[in-house]
Amino acid sequence: MNIKGRFFFVLFSLCACSVPDAEAGKTFLLENDQLKLEEVAGNLNHPWGMVFLPDGRMLVTERVGRMRIVTQTGKVSEPLTGVPDVYGDQGGLLDVALSPLFAENHLIYFTYGERHGKKASTAIASAILTDNGLEDVRLVFRQTPKAANTIWHFGARLAFAYDGKLFATLGDNLQHRRYTQHLNNYLGKVVRLNPDGTEPDDNPFVKRKDIKPEIWSFGHRNPQGAAIHPETGELWISEHGPEGGDEINISRATRNYGWPERSYGSHYTHLPIADTHAKHGFEEPAYYWGKAVAPSGIAFYTGNQFPKWRGNLLVATLAGQRLIRLTLEGQKVVGEERLLAGFDKRLRHVIQGPDGYVYILTDEDEGQIIRIKPLH
Repeated sequence: MNIKGRFFFVLFSLCACSVPDAEAGKTFLLENDQLKLEEVAGNLNHPWGMVFLPDGRMLVTERVGRMRIVTQTGKVSEPLTGVPDVYGDQGGLLDVALSPLFAENHLIYFTYGERHGKKASTAIASAILTDNGLEDVRLVFRQTPKAANTIWHFGARLAFAYDGKLFATLGDNLQHRRYTQHLNNYLGKVVRLNPDGTEPDDNPFVKRKDIKPEIWSFGHRNPQGAAIHPETGELWISEHGPEGGDEINISRATRNYGWPERSYGSHYTHLPIADTHAKHGFEEPAYYWGKAVAPSGIAFYTGNQFPKWRGNLLVATLAGQRLIRLTLEGQKVVGEERLLAGFDKRLRHVIQGPDGYVYILTDEDEGQIIRIKPLH
């Protein structure tokens, strides 16, 4: 069975202690969008990452440093043991992904804000998921240099490519944004790793001693979304611009995406930033928003429940408080639809479930997992 198939056809039983979520079961009907929203679970503290286990349950992270298992009926487990201490601010416990070989090794991967004294940065760890929690937690990758505890912009989304390599998005740590244009550090980068954290032999800079060998692409600001295109296998990412200029990019080997030299946004001081990407050797975004929507998690829709959405890119937005559906023709975005008007909640992540429905996470103190279905 190929790597893609392993995610959905393995049977793995994980019996976690669970309690019913009293807030689950709310329904929202959005007539304009012809959508029905069902609350699968509530009372999650700023949920950030989510992945489906092969048996249909969901493994969910909360930024405060908790990881839980949620059933399709809304039962939420007690926090899993073994999660390392995490640094908060815009960090905390962030994304989570299953190993492509989860059937054999029960490995999960997760990102978090790693503290070191008064400094912090993004880290990636692996662990074995067991009946009782996480075991054999191992550091896979550490972003350097670390920044002072006022750090923003962790990035931290994970995506396994079809060849089994792991992509991770890394933020610029804000106050060190100039470092994103230099290749001797991991700030504002996308890295490509072997599952054990080593650099693949075919990485683009692996033979350059003056460049970090894990780097795939650079010049990024705060990329919080990552998804593998179902046909091309390429990595697509979403990233926050400054004052506007949020982007969708196709992350390609050795490419420079311009930050902080180029952006379609402006500085928070309202000073403009040059937006002449291509003629100065920077990659143009595949799509951008002039007014900030704050894109976070993204997903390509490949299911059967929403036939008109098939092949589209779904984007969860925070400031925009919408699920944005981008229509594609090849690698070109040719249409945009903003969904969930009237729901009006910050959306941290979006994924497609094995049932073909769409699931979103709301970024709130009492965050929710919401299942989206056609209204009729």
